[in-house]
Amino acid sequence: MADNVNNQTTDYGSVFTHQVLPYLYIVMGGVGLILNSLAAWIFFRVPSDSGMVVYLKNMVLADLLMLLTIPWRVASEFGLGGWQMRVIVCRYSAVVFYSSMYVGIVLMGLISLERYVKVVGHSCSCTHLLQRVGFAWILALLTWGLLLFSMLPNVVMTSKPADEESSRKCVNLKTQLGMKWHEVSSCFSVALFWATFLLMAFCYISISRHFYKSYRRVNQDKSNVYSKSNRSIFSLLAVFFVCFVPYHVCRVPYTLSQLQDYTHTSRYILFQMKELTLCLAALNVCLDPIIYFLMCTRFRESLLKKLPLAESGLGLRSFTMEQSVSNI
Repeated sequence: MADNVNNQTTDYGSVFTHQVLPYLYIVMGGVGLILNSLAAWIFFRVPSDSGMVVYLKNMVLADLLMLLTIPWRVASEFGLGGWQMRVIVCRYSAVVFYSSMYVGIVLMGLISLERYVKVVGHSCSCTHLLQRVGFAWILALLTWGLLLFSMLPNVVMTSKPADEESSRKCVNLKTQLGMKWHEVSSCFSVALFWATFLLMAFCYISISRHFYKSYRRVNQDKSNVYSKSNRSIFSLLAVFFVCFVPYHVCRVPYTLSQLQDYTHTSRYILFQMKELTLCLAALNVCLDPIIYFLMCTRFRESLLKKLPLAESGLGLRSFTMEQSVSNI
């Protein structure tokens, strides 16, 4: 029992988590805020005339919400605000962070499905439905609703009286029901991630096969255009894999280490791995604008029109043939 109490109150932080990661978050937060503010400004002027634009607009919103949580995390790591700041992060900021992250993950899966329908193009009633803008808005709103329903109870049930010792670990602030809900919602989120991963794998394998067959039917000049279109679509999969796969490989064992009887060393190692891979997941806010530029023609054109190069027309002509072939 004494060992268990000690594990519940021990701070598993290190020089890396307390002194290195905060500066990485500051850099990511600054870069991400600039890029996503620009993306939001452009998308505000882009009409929602396709499912992909709808999903990308919601991704921008999710990224901006995630960015709002970074200052609270950095302040907590630097000891600003004392243990009360750690309580705020546990009860509110972390919940918003994870909710936004999983909304973004599901939206990436929906974009992959939309691209699959657009590129491969099977003729059936469900594919026509998936291409409708109104249905895309319904799916986006359902995504927000589902994740908020899963995550927000963690705010309500992280309600035990807090002090300096108990605030060292968020799980210490959860009620008994809150610990169970945390375990269930974590497993649900991880399952949702891997389901999205499998969906994206299927979609992009099918798209890749479609492009391969297209290479064999067109001349050499057009095959180069298909190659560019292929790279733009697969940028989404690359960001997804780099940012989110490492975190989800270690999330389940880390969550179990919080709720079950693990050794101090195991808890420490899993915590370090979780913090490192979570930083990779947060990098998503800096990489998503690359996806917007490569995949959305209207976003790309709006951005290029703001550049001096666009005055000569060079900024847009390089994408004309690619747009006509890939319909992206």
